[in-house]
Amino acid sequence: MRLAVTVAYDGSDFRGWALQKNERTVQGSLTKAVRLIVGEDIEIFGSSRTDSGAHAKGQVAHFDVPHGPPLGKWSEVLNKRLPPDIRILRIRETKPDFHARFSTRSRFYRYRIAVADVDPFRARQVHGYGEPLDLEKMQAAAALLVGYHDFRAYTEELDPTVENTRRRLFSVDVRRVRDEVWVDVVGTAFLRGMMRRMAGALLETGRGYRPVVEVSRLLDPEERRNVHPPVVLPAKGLCLMRVTYGRRLLDHRTTSLDHFPLPVATPDEARPSAL
Repeated sequence: MRLAVTVAYDGSDFRGWALQKNERTVQGSLTKAVRLIVGEDIEIFGSSRTDSGAHAKGQVAHFDVPHGPPLGKWSEVLNKRLPPDIRILRIRETKPDFHARFSTRSRFYRYRIAVADVDPFRARQVHGYGEPLDLEKMQAAAALLVGYHDFRAYTEELDPTVENTRRRLFSVDVRRVRDEVWVDVVGTAFLRGMMRRMAGALLETGRGYRPVVEVSRLLDPEERRNVHPPVVLPAKGLCLMRVTYGRRLLDHRTTSLDHFPLPVATPDEARPSAL
């Protein structure tokens, strides 16, 4: 039986999603909990390898189990064996060919920037910049990121398995919410560090350190050689909000969409909610 789970976690005290030897990770904690239930080794696959310190409200993972409690009891049983900074929100049985990572249609990330002093109850969830930002310039720069582009300049050192650095972004929205600026991005897939560098470029634009046009120049293989790379903002301001799924398996690390029809954004994808 293949199960798909929707997971929320506060990533502050984790070394990211992916398993690491002698480190506390979200994947490791989930794996341990499921093994306690089924009494056998299992492997868990996540939709996104969130960074150390990043959070999730809608991470999705899947795993295969030979037996276990009734489906309706899985969430309760798992949550009793998980630490308090991880919660299973939903669990369902899925088709054998479903893959949490490679069946994805879109991922929705949010980056939160505080433009005033941050109270201690938000300190682990938001980047405390603490100064005003020019929202109109940030919105103009964000519009340049929408579409199908080469985001090589917006990533860190690439994993050897990554051959393709082109990604499709359905929407990049910047808005003021009380004393915070939210950067909401919906895309097919993201390179390592890409979301934090895009948010960094937009922040630099909002503070007047980077012209709006440079955000676009970084997408051009020739132009980006003459543009200073964006700052990488801290992981604590980043949250994986939602993942949507389609029917086609696709590994964006190696497969370019140049010869595939691009998916059309649904209304929910094009206009992220205030989850």
